Amino acid sequence: MSKETKRRQALIYHAKPQPGKIAIVPTKPYSTQRDLALAYSPGVAEPCKEIHRDVNQVYKYTAKGNLVAVISNGTAVLGLGDIGPEASKPVMEGKCLLFKIFADIDGIDIELDTRDVDTFVETVKIMAPTFGGINLEDIKAPEAFEIERRLKEELDIPVMHDDQHGTAIISAAALLNALELAGKDIDKVRIVISGAGAAAVSCTRLYKAFGANAANILMLDSKGIIRKDRENLTPEKLEFATDLKIDTLEEALVGADVFIGLSVADIMTAEMLLSMAENPIVFAMANPDPEINYDVAVGTREDIIMATGRSDHPNQVNNVLGFPFIFRGALDVRATKINEAMKMAAVKALANLAKEPVPEQVNIVYGETRLAFGRDYIIPKPFDPRLISEIPPAVAKAAMESGVAREPITDWDRYETELLVRSGDEKKVMRMLMNRAKGKPKRIVFAEADQLDVLKTAQIAYEEGIAHPILLGNRALIESLMRELEFDAEIPIIDQFGPESLEKRQHYAERYWQGRSRRGTTLYGANLKMRQRNYFGAMMVLEGDADGMISGYTRAYPTVVKPIFEVIGRAADVARAATVHIMITPKGPYFLADTSIIIDPTAEELAAIARMTANLAVAFGFEPVLALLSYTNFGSSDHPNARKVRKAVQILHEQYPELEVDGEIQADFALNREMNQGKFPFNRLVGRKVNTLIFPNLESANITYKLLKELYGADSIGPIMLGLRKAVHVIPMGASVEEMVNMTAVAVIDAQEREKRKQAHIIDS
Repeated sequence: MSKETKRRQALIYHAKPQPGKIAIVPTKPYSTQRDLALAYSPGVAEPCKEIHRDVNQVYKYTAKGNLVAVISNGTAVLGLGDIGPEASKPVMEGKCLLFKIFADIDGIDIELDTRDVDTFVETVKIMAPTFGGINLEDIKAPEAFEIERRLKEELDIPVMHDDQHGTAIISAAALLNALELAGKDIDKVRIVISGAGAAAVSCTRLYKAFGANAANILMLDSKGIIRKDRENLTPEKLEFATDLKIDTLEEALVGADVFIGLSVADIMTAEMLLSMAENPIVFAMANPDPEINYDVAVGTREDIIMATGRSDHPNQVNNVLGFPFIFRGALDVRATKINEAMKMAAVKALANLAKEPVPEQVNIVYGETRLAFGRDYIIPKPFDPRLISEIPPAVAKAAMESGVAREPITDWDRYETELLVRSGDEKKVMRMLMNRAKGKPKRIVFAEADQLDVLKTAQIAYEEGIAHPILLGNRALIESLMRELEFDAEIPIIDQFGPESLEKRQHYAERYWQGRSRRGTTLYGANLKMRQRNYFGAMMVLEGDADGMISGYTRAYPTVVKPIFEVIGRAADVARAATVHIMITPKGPYFLADTSIIIDPTAEELAAIARMTANLAVAFGFEPVLALLSYTNFGSSDHPNARKVRKAVQILHEQYPELEVDGEIQADFALNREMNQGKFPFNRLVGRKVNTLIFPNLESANITYKLLKELYGADSIGPIMLGLRKAVHVIPMGASVEEMVNMTAVAVIDAQEREKRKQAHIIDS
C-alpha cells in the first residue's frame, strides 16, 4: 500500500461517517415531557441545591466521578513536534477513545492555545471542577515537568502526565520481570538510558524507586552522555548527570546490563549489543522504528531479553496497559492525586500478572499455543481481560493506604464484579478476532472479486494482514477496479473463463464428477458447473488450492449454499449443517443459532446445533453458557414444540455433561440472572451469564438477529457456517464492507482451527 493510500485512508477514517472519534451520549431517559422536566428545569434544581449544601454530592448527581480531561497544548505531539493545539486534537480524541474502550472512563479532549506555563496551569485550575481527573498529554519538556508538578500540588483530583508516567510504569514492570529472568539484582545492574525527555526522566526516577543505583545509571541526550561538566543542563538532566569521562553510547554500552531506548531509530548497532553484559536487557521503545531492529537484535544475541513499542514483536511496552486502569482505580476511590505509591502498585500488579497462567482467550487472540512467563512474555498483552480486574484494585488499595482516597472501597468482591461489567465485550470481540486472524493469515477465495465492495474487502484483508486474498472473477474488470482503488499488490487473480484456467477447470470438473456421478451428474454437466464461480471457488478449497472462501454478495443465500453443499459437503460426524450469527451488543457478544438453514429442527438436531455452536464459541475464546429458548419455562407446557426443546436439553445433559446448558427457558429468564435465580433456582444457568442462545426454529432465530441489528444497531458477524468439511462461508446479499471483513476474519480463524485439529490428529495417530 502506498503512503498516499495510507494517508487517504487515515483521513477518511477520521472524517467519515462523521468527523472525529467521540460523541456525547445521553445516559438518562428523555422521551417524555416528564423526562425533560427532570433532566432540566425545574427538576434539575434539586441536585443543584444538594451540591450547594455539600459539594461532594457532585459525584453522586453528575458525571464528574467518571470524567477525565485529556489536555494538551500541542507542543510535543507524537513524533510531529510542536504542531499546535488544533493539530493535536485527533490525538487527544484518540486518547479519550482508549479511556472508554479499555476502562469505561468518559474522556473530554481539551486543547489549550498557550505555551506559557502560568497560563496553562491557571486555565486547567479554573476548569478542574468539571472533571474527576486530568490526563496531561503531548506537552514538551521541560514545561511538562513544571505543569504537572504545580497541578498536582494545587488540585485535589488525580493529575498524570501519561507521556512521563505511562511508559515508566509499563517499562518498570517489564524491567523487574526481565531482571528476574536474567538472574540480576536491580541495585547492581548498569543501566544506559538513551533519551532525556519527559518519559526518560520519569522512567529513570521510577527505576530508582524500585532500587536502581544512581551511580550505575548513564543517560544520553542528543549531545551524548549527560555529564556534570556540561553547561546549561536543566534541573532534570542535572539529576542524572555523571562524573564518568565518557561521551558516546558506544562507550556507555560496554559491559552494560540494561539499555532503555526512548530516543530515535537505529542508533544502536549489533556491535554495541555484543559489547553488553551476559543476558542483556534491551528495551528499544522508539516507535514505529526502534533503536535497534528487533530481528537484528535477536539474531545477534541468543541471550537477549528484548522489548519494543511495537505490537508485531514480543513484549510490547504499550501505555494502554497502564493509564486507563490507573485512572480507573484513582477515580473509584475519589483519590486526590496519583502518587508514587499508586504508580508502584500498578507496576507490581502488571509484573505479577505476567507470571500468572494466561487465559486461553488471550492465547487464542495472539495465536499462541501457550503464553507463559519467559523471555518473550515479560509483560501482559493489551487484550488480557484480567487487566481491569487486577490493576485498578491495586491502585485503589495503594491510594487508600497512602491516605489520598476519599471514598474507600470496602467490598472488594463487589468492586471486581463492577469492573468486569465495565470492561464490556461489545467491541473487544472484533479486535480479538482480527488480532487472531493476523497471527496466521490463510488463503481466502473472494468469489465475487469483480464487485467493488468485495474487492475493497480483499484490499483491507490484505493490507491489514488478515488474509492472503485470491481474487476470483473477470480479470479485466478486477484489474480495472484495482487501479481505481490503488490496490497494487501482487496477489492471485483467477478468471475461471480465461484460457489460463482451462486445465484447472477440467481437473475440478473431473473431481466433481467423480464425487457426484451416482447423483445424476455427467462429466459434461460438471464442466458447465465449473464455469460458475461458486462451484469453481468451492473446488479450489476442496482441492487445497485455497484455505477458505467468501461468497454471497450478489446472490440470494439458497443459490450460493447449494453449490457449497454439493462440492464441500458436511463433515463426517455431522448430520445437518447450521449457521450462527454473533451479535455484538452493549452487554457483550451473543451467539445465536440456527439463523439460516434448518427451518424446524428436531430435538436431536437442536442438540447438535447447540454442541456445534458451543464449539464455535470456544474456538473464538469464549466459555459458552447456553440457553435453549422456548415460549415456556421448564415443563410448564406440554405442547410438542416445548417437548422438543426439553428433549434436546436432556440429550445434551446426558451426552455432554460438561456443557453449561439448560432449558427450555424463555428469553427474558435466560438473560436476566435475578429473574432466573428467583423463579428457577434449580437450573444450571443460575448465576451464569448466558452468551449462547439456541432457538427452537429458524424463523425465531432469524427474526431475532435482524431485530437486534435494525432496532438497536447491534453489529453482527455471520452467518457462520457450522458442520462443513472446509472453511467456506456465505455472506448476506449486499453485505457491507465491514461485515465482509468480519466474515473474512471468521473464515481465516475457521481455517486455522481446522489446521490445528488436523495437526493434533496426526500427532495422536
